[in-house]
Amino acid sequence: MKNLPSLALIAALAVAACSAPAATEAAPADTAKLDASGDHPATPLADAPFTVKEIASFNEPWAMTFIPGTRAALITEKSGKLKLWQENGATQDVAGVPAVAYGGQGGFGDVIVAPDFATSGTIYLSWVEAGDGDTAGAVVGRAKLVQGAAPRIEGLQIIWKQDPKVTGRGHYSHRLLFSPDGKYLFIGSGERQKFDPAQDMKANLGKIVRLNPDGSIPADNPFADASKSDGGGVTAQIWSLGHRNILGLAFDSAGKFWNQEMGPKGGDEVNLVAAKANYGYPIVSNGDHYDGKDIPDHPTRPEFAAPKLWWNPAVSPAGLAFYGGDLYPGWNNSLLMGALSGEGLIRMAIDGDTLHKSGRWDFGQRIREVEVRDDGSVWLLTDGEDGKLVKLVPKK
Repeated sequence: MKNLPSLALIAALAVAACSAPAATEAAPADTAKLDASGDHPATPLADAPFTVKEIASFNEPWAMTFIPGTRAALITEKSGKLKLWQENGATQDVAGVPAVAYGGQGGFGDVIVAPDFATSGTIYLSWVEAGDGDTAGAVVGRAKLVQGAAPRIEGLQIIWKQDPKVTGRGHYSHRLLFSPDGKYLFIGSGERQKFDPAQDMKANLGKIVRLNPDGSIPADNPFADASKSDGGGVTAQIWSLGHRNILGLAFDSAGKFWNQEMGPKGGDEVNLVAAKANYGYPIVSNGDHYDGKDIPDHPTRPEFAAPKLWWNPAVSPAGLAFYGGDLYPGWNNSLLMGALSGEGLIRMAIDGDTLHKSGRWDFGQRIREVEVRDDGSVWLLTDGEDGKLVKLVPKK
């Protein structure tokens, strides 16, 4: 067993429910890597309970959200454009969007509508901005969407930033989700391929963050009191920690909070997210480092929250949505997840706090985003320079 990198500011974890010993502690020598128990080969699309209908093309689409009360959607393109797509076939650029630091995994990120969108017209966006030197970090802003012949956003206000900005162009995550009651905004913040920040309570990297809609910090956040010694700081933002690269967030109909994230070399995982929980990265993972160094598996360190499902070899998860409809037989009460390297769609049936691998379909294309429309239909974005917006049409 080889040692992991040392963890910065590990003493700060005393405030957490799960404290972590030094990163040099290794798994027992006879501990084998966990496999993808219960997984199965992807099913060809010909045998899927749906057909795939291509609707429109975009340049490196990253995220989408349907606009309530309309037959339209907002779609981000990673290089820096926000598109307003209309079901009648028209697609327009939305003016007023921020400049983005484009490169690597960075650029435009997520887009969601505010819970009060019908009256406020507010949307939330995430993107990457450059910092001093060669650093960069994700930011989140909110603005008013003005629709019409010349759609635009107005009054853009940045409400959150990754802290600190660091070098490199990976693992921004910057996924956004509102709680079912609309009171809180959750942000997935990746560890930026720096490992240690996921366990550093004075950094918001490698964390899921919980804010009020205006960007202020809820008084009942799990580490709000612990952060008073540093004047509030980023510690007060933290909802959960020990994450790697979060590329999907979803609430189910029972109010349970789920996230998926890319593991290192293997170990992609789906977690049931709880306040104050530590998911262990980089101390534990069901994958290994890309340089071949071992990472102890989750069962070796039971004080860390273990994933509900994992994949090894990796599928490179992207996008996550809860499905509670009945258009697709047997899909009710499921999570749907895209796969990049896995080039497909994965369904996971929810059974209380348990997940089951219940379907995987081979698209032969990288799936970047999964969205469920209010009519119960499922829509996907494929990845790349000629990415497609596609609709899954249930078979009769």
